[in-house]
Amino acid sequence: MEESIPLRLSILGHPQRLAVFRLLMRRYPDRVAAGEIAAALGIKPSTLSSYLSALTLADLVTKTREGTWQRYQINMTATRQTLDALYLDCCRGRPDLCGPTADPDMKTDMETDLNSAPTSFVAVDTSQPRPYNVLFLCTGNSARSIFAEAILTNLAPGRFRTFSAGTTPHTAVNPVAAEMLKSKGLWREDLHPKLIQEIIDSGAPKFDFVFTVCDQAANEECPAWEGQPISAHWGMPDPVKATGTEAQKSLAFQQAYGVLHRRLRAFAALPLQQLDLISLQHAVDGIAQDHDEDKP
Repeated sequence: MEESIPLRLSILGHPQRLAVFRLLMRRYPDRVAAGEIAAALGIKPSTLSSYLSALTLADLVTKTREGTWQRYQINMTATRQTLDALYLDCCRGRPDLCGPTADPDMKTDMETDLNSAPTSFVAVDTSQPRPYNVLFLCTGNSARSIFAEAILTNLAPGRFRTFSAGTTPHTAVNPVAAEMLKSKGLWREDLHPKLIQEIIDSGAPKFDFVFTVCDQAANEECPAWEGQPISAHWGMPDPVKATGTEAQKSLAFQQAYGVLHRRLRAFAALPLQQLDLISLQHAVDGIAQDHDEDKP
């Protein structure tokens, strides 16, 4: 394994290969089609093919065939091995030099509030000093992320402070989405599309959780959030883009709402204060995978 580390570092030293790797990391645990990667990064298919071949050769990325498509996924085992090798070799395993909490200011709000022990320890404090701050991101911020913001607030009032934003937000909440929330008693007048920067500039709190609910938003470069929040990709189809009859379009919104409600119900049920941060990250990653059968 040690002999593969220089190869992996060399391959990741190329800016565009690194960009491909970073995109797949943001989409993990998704398997992403090569065409989608090329479109997201503006790379010619032939050039991308060589980048993916190099990443696959270094065992940083795996590929699977689904019909006529080749789909790519981060090899998380090899990635962790590479990072561990750097940590143990270059840093001699010293968390004060290379650990994410070497700088006290880098600790997450959740870790500071819930437990002063290192992140690998289980939190035993059963008190909750403040609500958890949760951000939902998508492209237009007119349906899916708005649904998520409203649903989680309703599922656990007072336990979570919810926000949503978009990378290229629409001017208003989609009317079908708005009517659906009204019919379920979840509509609020303050629900409206917002640009990510608007969230940052408005003095929003440090987030404990950041979820992307569409693939396009996960493909894009987003700002690094303060406090190292738990992040996960819960991609799902955009009901706004549904085609067909009015009934079929309405069904797409119902399905999107249903999937998010089931995922968020599972999230709200997690024993957040009894899980260490690594276990919590695995749990939120797994929620979307566990509900794959619910995807429209």
